[in-house]
Amino acid sequence: MPHVVIANRLRDGIVVFLGTSHQWVEKLSECSPAQSEAEEEALIRLGQEASDRQEIVDPTLIEVEEKEGVLHAVKMREAMRAMGPTVREDLGKQAEN
Repeated sequence: MPHVVIANRLRDGIVVFLGTSHQWVEKLSECSPAQSEAEEEALIRLGQEASDRQEIVDPTLIEVEEKEGVLHAVKMREAMRAMGPTVREDLGKQAEN
């Protein structure tokens, strides 16, 4: 199953993903998932380097799947982290604010 790197940006705590251009992005849709173990190792290494530079904390590989052309986290915990608060849909990333 494909994986991406998720972390928290150190300066503000926002959940970020290692994006297609190896920049930290706030939207899962801006990622290119690793398709092999070698690609996963390369992504997590980039995450660890960013952690060492104190840009992000806790870089972790998460499983993603594509549904109708859109990336989604497989596990509920990561899906909630990716979307923001679940108690009000007018807040967080799902509100597009």
